[in-house]
Amino acid sequence: MKKAIVTGGAGFIGSHICDALLALGYEVHAIDDLRAGKRERLAPAVLLHELDLCRYETVAPLFVDADVVFHTAAMPRVPFSIEYPLETNEANITATVNVLRAAERAGVRRVVYSASSSAYGEQATLPLREDMPADPIHPYGVQKYVGELYARAFFRVYGLQTVSLRYFNVYGPRLDPDGAYALVIGRFLKQRKEGKPLTIIGDGSQTRDFTNVGDVVRANILAATSDKVGKGEVINIGAGRNVSVLELARMIGGPVEYLPPRPEAHDTLADISRARELLGWEPEVRFEDGVIELKREFGL
Repeated sequence: MKKAIVTGGAGFIGSHICDALLALGYEVHAIDDLRAGKRERLAPAVLLHELDLCRYETVAPLFVDADVVFHTAAMPRVPFSIEYPLETNEANITATVNVLRAAERAGVRRVVYSASSSAYGEQATLPLREDMPADPIHPYGVQKYVGELYARAFFRVYGLQTVSLRYFNVYGPRLDPDGAYALVIGRFLKQRKEGKPLTIIGDGSQTRDFTNVGDVVRANILAATSDKVGKGEVINIGAGRNVSVLELARMIGGPVEYLPPRPEAHDTLADISRARELLGWEPEVRFEDGVIELKREFGL
């Protein structure tokens, strides 16, 4: 039985990866400080280690004998990173270096890093391709991009196999409407459930490439096993289709109100040709179907 480690394993995305690994017969270890993660998301067979990734000496021993590490742990709220750049820098960069160092010293075969499309910032053309220069416009985007650079450097300097998956607005079952990855979908669902207006940042014309968590999990498993990656590659994981915030509000239903805009890219749309080529990956869940599933989960 191979050993896999999922950092942020009690989180939204991490817990789904844990489930997939269990189904494949892995011994699964989740590392999570439970600040945002929830113990109840984890299947009983997952071994949970409630630890802080920023404390290298406490987490490094867990990496011994691990075959693969999925580094999903992060402090991902953009507004929070703007207000607290020092704290988020430690959680998103120092912790990532600790994970890579522990994996390299333990002889882990490969690390799959959860990167972010926020590394692109505001680009002049769409779709967003991995060969575009990164231009993050807020601390969170900078921090996640630096994680990619470290992942690539650990392959070049130490020979540790790494691959970075740039996620585009992940949604799906288990999202936390109060949490970091909830983004606009989670906020809208909670507001509709509570009978409140849906709060739209800016004018609602901004678009996002919403990607179902089930598709993201498949990409992670493929990235861990593909013989075409492992040299620090960066790969977009998106639906390859974008939807405006106003369209999303119509799907959720209910009255809306508008709030001032904030620093963020106006549009995102992933070019997923590299994921097809290197991972043999295609998104499978239609956004409309994913929203219906979530509304059902929220009793709407």
